[in-house]
Amino acid sequence: MSSGSGETDVRPAKQPLGAWRDYGEPELPIPLAAALAAFAEQGYHGTSVREIAARANLSVPGLYHHYPSKQSLLQGLLERTMTDLLARSEAAIVEAGPEPVKQFDAVVESLLRFHMYRREQAFVGSTEIRSLDDDYRPKYIGHRDRQQRMVDEIVFAGVEAGDFTTEYPKDAARAVATMCVGVSTWFKLDGLLGPDELISRNLQLARALVGYRTT
Repeated sequence: MSSGSGETDVRPAKQPLGAWRDYGEPELPIPLAAALAAFAEQGYHGTSVREIAARANLSVPGLYHHYPSKQSLLQGLLERTMTDLLARSEAAIVEAGPEPVKQFDAVVESLLRFHMYRREQAFVGSTEIRSLDDDYRPKYIGHRDRQQRMVDEIVFAGVEAGDFTTEYPKDAARAVATMCVGVSTWFKLDGLLGPDELISRNLQLARALVGYRTT
């Protein structure tokens, strides 16, 4: 299936249990890795195709052989980013089982881990929506909406089950997702706060936002 971004979508194969927590280096084609580094440093509009080609050790015609425009590089990068994010969130929710509280903790952890370990991709995805062409922007926003719906549905289910007491489940779900996404703007893997401690603290905050009621 073509993404309209100069490449073919490849859906990830089924992963072993807990694989959504595992992160290595991003598996990006060299042109996309070069584009990511440039976009993260100086923004889409501040980056030239010539610079991306140089970072990828390619000529400009060689780069265009793989990606016909700077826009196709951005779209290809964001499509891969969202495919990875959504697959990890879905796997986390499925593994958590049917209880809303466990699903909530799992999707929050998954979102936090993604925005820690894929912070450059997440940052570019959040800041460069304005740079997307009109033909792709609705698809990308659809991906983001799909992720938000996962959180919404879990929070509403938790309220219905009596686990969450918030009077504003839609607003609470949006606040939780925004908190997780915001990690990409400040977290550093070599900082004073480690990933597991950040997850523990933010899970407490997320539960407070939805009014988690302990038994």
